[in-house]
Amino acid sequence: MQFIKPGININFIDKRKVAAIVSAVFILISIGSLILKNGPRYGVDFAGGTEIQVKFETATDIENIKAGLAGMQLEDVTVQDFGESDSNEYLIRTDLSEDQGSGLADKVKAALDSATGTAAEIRRVDMVGPQVGEDLREKALFAMFYALLFITIYISGRFELKWMLSGVVAAALAGAVYLLNLFDVSVPILIVAALLVSLVIFWFLELKYAMGAIVALIHDVTITVGIFSIFDKEFTLPIIAALLTIIGYSLNDTIIVFDRIRENLRKYHKNPLATIINKSINETLARTLLTSLTTLVVVIALFVLGGGIIHDFAFALIVGVLVGTYSSIYVASPILLAWQKR
Repeated sequence: MQFIKPGININFIDKRKVAAIVSAVFILISIGSLILKNGPRYGVDFAGGTEIQVKFETATDIENIKAGLAGMQLEDVTVQDFGESDSNEYLIRTDLSEDQGSGLADKVKAALDSATGTAAEIRRVDMVGPQVGEDLREKALFAMFYALLFITIYISGRFELKWMLSGVVAAALAGAVYLLNLFDVSVPILIVAALLVSLVIFWFLELKYAMGAIVALIHDVTITVGIFSIFDKEFTLPIIAALLTIIGYSLNDTIIVFDRIRENLRKYHKNPLATIINKSINETLARTLLTSLTTLVVVIALFVLGGGIIHDFAFALIVGVLVGTYSSIYVASPILLAWQKR
């Protein structure tokens, strides 16, 4: 089956300014949402507290559940639907610390049985202390930051044969982040500052492929996190795993396009760079779209059929695949044109 005819010539590069505006709008909306909501809505994994999944035999009103929990004197209780609409399952969250949770499942079951008039089944109870949650949050941020740094080493060595230079830059930035972290600098601010400094260094050292890849990855992660904030979805450890998966997926798309650009620069070195980049994107378009579509089929199936536990993970992957495919065409590749003007 021929998905895209050979010789197709869509002028992607000509639309790069429009794409830049679209990306800027999405990024500003994402950052604005995070500022208005004081950052992402962290789940129990990162914020600490207790999460209880409960299932009832028959349909139950949330207000009755809250009424049953009111007598237990739990702090900051929230109750929400979980899973399919007819599953009669709910998630109960509270700031109750781990050392106060002895026998909690039995107490909650008894309170809910009495308040709702139907049998409640406690399916799981997750407890995380506030200090553990904070440590996990910091480690998750560092995981994404170091993933981006190691990617720059690979991209610079793979396409520009500057393994040593990129390795020294990455080691210096990682060391600086580690030292500043010892002085209790806020981890999110520290990582954002380090990424900005990285981009400046890549510009002056002419690590153009690394810069294109990193900008595209920052673009993908920022928009995905922003969409989670807009839809008020929780950030948990599985979502961090999804973000790292998105980084790898988007990088794979970008490398395919970069590899073809490098090949065509040798073949058509007399042609304008914009023409070569556009030709390279068109030549890899079939592979890019087929990879994205087959991946989307899988993650959409997970989203629809996977159940409540994996729902947000699949949602993050859907957003990431769409944004990652877009960024490999309209974000990573056009950045190479900046060096032509320079």
